[in-house]
Amino acid sequence: MQEKKWLDWLIRLQSLAQAGLAYGKDKYDIERFEEIRDLSVQMLTALSDLPAQKVENLFASETGYQTPKIDTRAAIFKENKILLVQEANGTWALPGGWCDVDQSVKENIIKEVKEEAGLNVVLDKVIAVQDRDKHNQPPYAYKICKIFSLCHATGGAFTKNLETIASDYFERDQLPTLAQAKTNEDQIQMCFAAYENDDWKTVID
Repeated sequence: MQEKKWLDWLIRLQSLAQAGLAYGKDKYDIERFEEIRDLSVQMLTALSDLPAQKVENLFASETGYQTPKIDTRAAIFKENKILLVQEANGTWALPGGWCDVDQSVKENIIKEVKEEAGLNVVLDKVIAVQDRDKHNQPPYAYKICKIFSLCHATGGAFTKNLETIASDYFERDQLPTLAQAKTNEDQIQMCFAAYENDDWKTVID
């Protein structure tokens, strides 16, 4: 819990420094904001034992006003089973990933499913919009907004690719080992609930 507090403070400190660098006009203020950002990187490096360059790339490489990253996930069903894709480390997750800057959420979901599962899909409805920090572990040094969407497949087939090594459909009580940082059991059960309820209302949490 104490480590989580430090991480939250460092995220806020880095966000303030980044905003100051984006909108500050005075050259001396700019220097101070740069120093604050550098200090936040050093502090997070000490807290996480990660290399400083990696921390900087993940944590302090953006410019402009800091906003959350967007992670899109697709829930696709067949015969009351949900589609999961297997990563190289053996764990499974809903197909999806970071939303590219040149893609809408809808376009990104369609692209990610094609890349990871080989399927062509149509988006039916948004299941949920979640703050990742409230639902997935471990905590990250940047904020992520996760968008889960119910989709149906119109064709295609899995082919091995750079991101996933297999895909399969699973019953809700026979789930494989999950990639908890991306998809946990509560999130999958939420997708089942949305699939079974024609009147499902988008959950925003």
